[in-house]
Order: sequence, then C-alpha cells, then structure tokens
Amino acid sequence: MKYFIVAGEASGDLHGAKLMSAIMENDAHATFQYWGGDLMAQTAPGLIKHYKENAIMGFVEVLTNLNKIRKNLSDCKQAILAFKPDVVILIDYPGFNLRIAKFSKLNGFKTAYYIAPKVWAWKENRAKKLEKYVDLLLLIFPFEMNYFTKWKVKAIYIGNPLANTIATFKSEQTIANNKPIIALLPGSRKQELKRMLPTMVALGPAFKEYELIVCGAPGIEKADYLPYLNDSVKLVFNQTYDVLKVAEAAIVCSGTASLETAFFNVPQLCGYKAHSISLVIAKLFVKVKYMSLVNLCLNREAIPELLQAQFNVNTIQFKLRNIIKGGCDRAKMLNDYNELNHLFTEDKPTQKAAKAIIALIQ
Repeated sequence: MKYFIVAGEASGDLHGAKLMSAIMENDAHATFQYWGGDLMAQTAPGLIKHYKENAIMGFVEVLTNLNKIRKNLSDCKQAILAFKPDVVILIDYPGFNLRIAKFSKLNGFKTAYYIAPKVWAWKENRAKKLEKYVDLLLLIFPFEMNYFTKWKVKAIYIGNPLANTIATFKSEQTIANNKPIIALLPGSRKQELKRMLPTMVALGPAFKEYELIVCGAPGIEKADYLPYLNDSVKLVFNQTYDVLKVAEAAIVCSGTASLETAFFNVPQLCGYKAHSISLVIAKLFVKVKYMSLVNLCLNREAIPELLQAQFNVNTIQFKLRNIIKGGCDRAKMLNDYNELNHLFTEDKPTQKAAKAIIALIQ
C-alpha cells in the first residue's frame, strides 16, 4: 500500500522514521512519499521536501512567512494528488497538517493523525477539524483519552514512542569528558537558538567544574551555532541521547526534549523565550497551567519553568545548583520522574500505530 507522510520538524522525523519501519514490518509492499528529514530518508526512499525548509514557529514568524507557507501547502497538496496514497499520515505540526488533513479528506483520501494537536492546551476549535477530516487519531499521552471522549473522532491511545525508545536505549558512542556533564538543549529551530543559547552559554564561568555540552539539533547547521558559542562549552551533533545518558543535569528548551530528558532521569530546568508579540497572543488563548510536557503529564510543577525574562543567567545559576548532585531539589525531582515513568507503560507503541493505520485502509 501507499503511504504519504507529513512531518514538519525534527521530532516528527524521529517518529516518522520509526513508524515507517513498523509499517514495513507489517506491510511488505509498503511504498512511501513524505515530507520529513534525514532519519526518514535513511529508513526508506521517498523524501520530497526536508522539514528544515518548512520549519516556521510562532505567530510573528508565521505572519512574516505567509507566502512561503502558502507555497509549501500547494506543493504538498500537488504531491498527494500525484502519488494517490491509500492513506495520508500527519505527524504533529498542526498549523500545517490540519490544512493538509482537510484537503486530503475532501479529495477522498484516508487520513491518520499521529501525535494529536494539543487542542486541550489551546485552539480547541481545531478539534472540530479533527472530527471532520481525520479518520484515525493516534494519542501518545494517557490524559488525552479522557479529553477526546467529548469529540466525535476515532481516537486510540498507543503509548508514548519516546518512553519506549529511551527505556531500551543503549549508548553507542563514548562522550569524552573528565568532568560531570550539564547538557544544554536550546531547541530545534534557529529562532530558539538565537533566544535561548546565549543565556545557556553564559553559565560556563559559574560552572567550571562541569563540562557544558550543547546538543546540536538535526536540520540546523554548525554555522548557526557558532555565533553564540565560546570556549566554555562543547558542541556535539547526533549524540543527544548519548549525552543525556551520562548527564548530571540539563537546561532544556520547552518541547519534546523536556520529556526525553525526564525519561533519562536527568534533573532539568525547562525554559522558553518567544517573540514578545507571540507571547501576548499566546497568553490570550493558552488554557493550560504549564508549558512543559513533564508538568502537564503530572499536573503539577515537577520541573522549574522559566519563561521569557525568568530565563536569565542569575535565576538559572541558582536553580541549577539546586538540582545538581547535592542540590536540595534533586531527590524530589527524581521521585517525580519515577511517577512520570509509571504513566507510560504501554509496550511497542509504534507497532500499535502501524497496525491501526494498516487496518484503517485494508
């Protein structure tokens, strides 16, 4: 069968690659076309456009890139019509993918949405679009099942693929260091690097007893990091999990990385800096109390959240001392992680997703 997949960012590329592998295990004749990244391209042929050409996030950034977004949407729609897939699989990235879901459904294609739009956090009206244009919604957070019961959409909780992957992760690379490590994960978009990384790097002089390692994101070039780096930090690529495996603590840009860090049992500070206009708009619509997935899943502040001006060197220094070894908050955070891990006990979630998608189109 033929599968058209749209993944708009690095995390979607990771999920997409694993999903493709699972589909091929259950469908020997599977063929793909997709918008994705390097991991998906390594899994099977069919890459049409790399996500780094399409990665736009934030209200202001969207407004200043409307022509590019329109062109990308048009290109994606034409590719679907040309390929005539048995199913269109949409991975996260709701601003773009909900439009593709509508187009696909209205043109007679089956649609599956893998990693649901976070309509429980904001833009709840998007749930109406899920009802109308999505045949199968695959959920990865346990609390989502209760939420989606009020909407007329076929939703299945499959478990969290990240939890499953990290639980079985075995490091294949040795991280050369003579000091304990603090991992720095500044995000997967260029605007996040610009806003987050200078503050992270400025911590170097206060933590000379540590090796500060910046984990480079897929789809961002080394040259994009260089303006913000100095001799107090080390930059590595394709080693994020290897670094987290041995890190004593981490400073993380809010997003999927906060959950990954927690699954590795690494105490962390979670921060975010957005364009000031984007923040004002977000405050008008966001309905949840927390920005990090860790805190959302536990429904309390298990990890510190530092938003906008709170994400500054002095505050981070103070809070980081509290979560490194000997810190007063470290033990409690690790206990909270233990509770978090017990929420994600589903086995082989990606296999479940693949089988559900195949059943949809058989």
